[in-house]
Amino acid sequence: MLTSNRFSPATDPRFSCRGEDVVQTLERVCRKIGYPKSIRVDQGSEFISRDLDFWAYQKDVILDFSRPGKPTDIAFIESFNGKFRAECLDTHWLMSLDDARSKMEEWRRDYNEVRPHSAIGNNPPISLMNGSGMRHEP
Repeated sequence: MLTSNRFSPATDPRFSCRGEDVVQTLERVCRKIGYPKSIRVDQGSEFISRDLDFWAYQKDVILDFSRPGKPTDIAFIESFNGKFRAECLDTHWLMSLDDARSKMEEWRRDYNEVRPHSAIGNNPPISLMNGSGMRHEP
């Protein structure tokens, strides 16, 4: 997950991911930082699920689907995923799901709280969270 200010609110490693898993993670995150106005997603089965569609309807969140085969629709998410793979997944042996959770969370915290991002004035994303565009429960 990535917000428009480059903040990554969660990682959620799993062996497989279903719509109900996405909803569970979104609820956990949104209870802490607020509900987004919209979410940009690709055409993965976990995002075109009834569970996520119903959750979005209940929470008044727009699901903004990228066009199939058009990764440029979600360019900054693809960029984040590339950094995440190169800097976290490709540099660690992940010995178990718990080990993956720990290492991914450590990388996410560094990405959010320490690392400067040129796209947001060489600030870490956490510095912009007050202006995140998130809203509280409808």
